[in-house]
Amino acid sequence: MNLERTNKKALFSLALGGFGIGLTEFVIMGILTEVSDALEITISQAGHFIAAYAFGVVVGAPLLTSLGSKLSPKRMLFILMVWFTLFNTLSGLSTNYVTLLVLRFLSGIPHGAFFGIGAVVAMKLARKGKSAQAIAMMFSGLTVANVIGVPIGTYIGQEFGWSTSFFLVGIVGVLTLTTLQFWMPRMEAATSTPQVKLSEALRNKQLWAMIALTTIGTGGFFAWYSYIAPLITDVAGLEDHYVGYAMMLAGLGMVFGNFVGAKMAEVFSPLRAVIISLSVMSIVLVINMFIASNPYILMVFTFLIGAIAFTVSTPIQMAIINTAKGSEMLGSSMNQSAFNMGNASGAYLAGLPMVFGLEVIYSSLVGGILAASGVILAIAIYLYRKQQIGKSNKVAVPS
Repeated sequence: MNLERTNKKALFSLALGGFGIGLTEFVIMGILTEVSDALEITISQAGHFIAAYAFGVVVGAPLLTSLGSKLSPKRMLFILMVWFTLFNTLSGLSTNYVTLLVLRFLSGIPHGAFFGIGAVVAMKLARKGKSAQAIAMMFSGLTVANVIGVPIGTYIGQEFGWSTSFFLVGIVGVLTLTTLQFWMPRMEAATSTPQVKLSEALRNKQLWAMIALTTIGTGGFFAWYSYIAPLITDVAGLEDHYVGYAMMLAGLGMVFGNFVGAKMAEVFSPLRAVIISLSVMSIVLVINMFIASNPYILMVFTFLIGAIAFTVSTPIQMAIINTAKGSEMLGSSMNQSAFNMGNASGAYLAGLPMVFGLEVIYSSLVGGILAASGVILAIAIYLYRKQQIGKSNKVAVPS
């Protein structure tokens, strides 16, 4: 009973770190105007801070996980959170565009490694058969940040200056460091060298296929989410302040979907759960294109899409870990890079119809196509694995 309580505390420390990461990743969107005014730059230039953070995640996830593979998970998580706390706090002290751009990039570097290592640690802390719920517990911090942290951080940044939002992230980082120190149990470090782990991961074709699946499939959600504001105001005809309510609804959906996804991973295999989730997401995103002009139905779909999108998170993370045998933490971290590549590519591709003069509702269609493409890729991976298992069984049976 004491061990179970200790493990729950350890999972809470991972969730708290996830809360801080979710806060810094998304709060910048709510205070973009304040940042641009304070630094005397355009809104489009301020948008570079979002891209810089995402680029930091993509670069840092495999790099830091590989370099830190000889350290114990507890020590590595602690170092990552020190890095996170330091550079987010320094971000609040920035006085010009270049400084903040560099600090946002540095702030993003520990993001993927923390979630990647944390997911593997969560599985080790879980009771037998409850690995999916343990990973969902860690990701709950990220989803709760969208419901509570980001609105509070945005309000504080708007009322007391944008810097205070980053100082708030720093405070969450200090709290996470404290809980990691006292609640996270010590675990054995990996026995193989970083070079061996990196080499194994780079040669694993199925791992690369899974990375592509995450990038393409989750890109469908980000294609929709990136343009949620104009959908609410320009298509549904609601006032600007309804965008905040819509984002909270999406966040509540994420919280709900996160735990539903964990249950799906237990009932089905992780890859089958991914296929189901992305299939439903594709259908709902296409339907969203046709109902977006109705504000009431649109708000319902906002919750629904947020929920469906996050049913993918835990199953796809588990599928990646199962695929990256021998280099689980590295594969898990690379998946976080893939999420951010999905974020960037989804937003870019969903903006192309508007470049050619089409309405913003077509962003939902692009999202549906990306999710459907993810389904096709997931089915291909599933059938390939089934074929490989069939071949292995034939070899095992004596003639």
